[in-house]
Amino acid sequence: MRILVAGIGNIFMGDDAFGCAVAAELAKRPWPAGIRVEDFGIRSYDLAYAIMDGLDAVILIDATPRGEIPGTVSLIEADATILDAAGDAPDAQSMSPVAALQMVRSLGGDAKGLYVVGCEPGVLDTEEIGLSDPVRAAVPGAVAMVETLVRELIETHEAGVPGVARDAVKERFIPHA
Repeated sequence: MRILVAGIGNIFMGDDAFGCAVAAELAKRPWPAGIRVEDFGIRSYDLAYAIMDGLDAVILIDATPRGEIPGTVSLIEADATILDAAGDAPDAQSMSPVAALQMVRSLGGDAKGLYVVGCEPGVLDTEEIGLSDPVRAAVPGAVAMVETLVRELIETHEAGVPGVARDAVKERFIPHA
C-alpha cells in the first residue's frame, strides 16, 4: 500500500504551521514500506505532483478553521466535491491544499482515499512565528490520529477492503484539554 502523509502550512503564520509540526514529529518514527511522510509547507505544486504518483491514500495535515475551540483536532474524509465548490481552474497564486488538488484534477489525476487531519487554529497571522499553546498541545494527538489512520488503511487494504471501515471514517474530534 502506498500512502502519502503530507504536512501543509506556512511556518511564518502562527498556527498555520500545524501540519509542518506534525509532519516533523511523524518523520522521526519508523514507517512500513510504501508510507511517505513529508513536510510540504507551502509547496502546493510539489504536493500536487506527489499526489499524482499512483497513491492508494493521501493524508493531509493542516490548520483547518471549523469554528471549534483552538487546538481541536479532527479527522475528515474528503471527496471531490471540495474541488467543485472551489472552481475549475487551479490558482497559481494560492498555496492551499485545495489548489494542489485542483492542479491534480486539471492534470487528469485523481486523489483517491483523501483524508484531512486538521486542527482548529488560534493564531493565523504573519506577526506570530510558532504555534500557539493550544495548537502545540494538539500535536501529539494529531500524531496518534495519523498513526491510527495509517494502521487502519493498511489493515483494510490487506483484508481486501477499499478505504477504511465505515466506522473508522466518521469525524473524530480531540477537544483541547
